[in-house]
Amino acid sequence: MASKEDERAGAEIVSGHEACQRHSIELLEELGFPRGVMPLKELVECGRVRETGFVWMKQKKPYEHFFKGTNTRVSYAAEVTAYVEKFKMKKMSGVKSKQMMLWVPITEMSIEDEKSSKIYFKTPMGIGKSFPISAFMEEEEEEEKEDEKKKSVENSILVVHN
Repeated sequence: MASKEDERAGAEIVSGHEACQRHSIELLEELGFPRGVMPLKELVECGRVRETGFVWMKQKKPYEHFFKGTNTRVSYAAEVTAYVEKFKMKKMSGVKSKQMMLWVPITEMSIEDEKSSKIYFKTPMGIGKSFPISAFMEEEEEEEKEDEKKKSVENSILVVHN
C-alpha cells in the first residue's frame, strides 16, 4: 500500500477555509455531484492529485450532518479522502452513515450519468442504497436546475414553432 506521502505526491493543495470551500464545490460540480452531498465545515486543507484522482479534505474537527431529504445522519471525519472520476467517488474514507443504531462506512458514491436522478452510496460489504439527487442539492442549485429545465422546454417549443 502506498504511503500517505506517496499518495499525495504532485498534489495541488489549497489552504484556508474560503479557498477550500470554493475548491470543494468546484470539485463536486466538475465530478457531476450536487454541492450539498459533502457539507464539510471549517475546512483547513484540500488537495488533489489529478494523475491518480486522489483527493482529500481536512476539517478542524469531525462533523455530523443530518440530511432531511433522506432522513439520514452522516458523520465526516476530520479528514475525508477518495479517488475520484466523473460521477464517482471510490475508496472513500472518513464518511459514515447511521443506519438503525450502527455507523456504517460509506466507501463509494456514484451517479449513473448526467441524466440520472439518483445518487448511489455503497458500503465496504457491497451493500448500497440510492437517494434522489435533489435531496443533496442546495436551494440555489435546485433553482438553477429548474431554470435549465425551463430554458430547455422553451427552446424545444421555439424549435417546434419555427
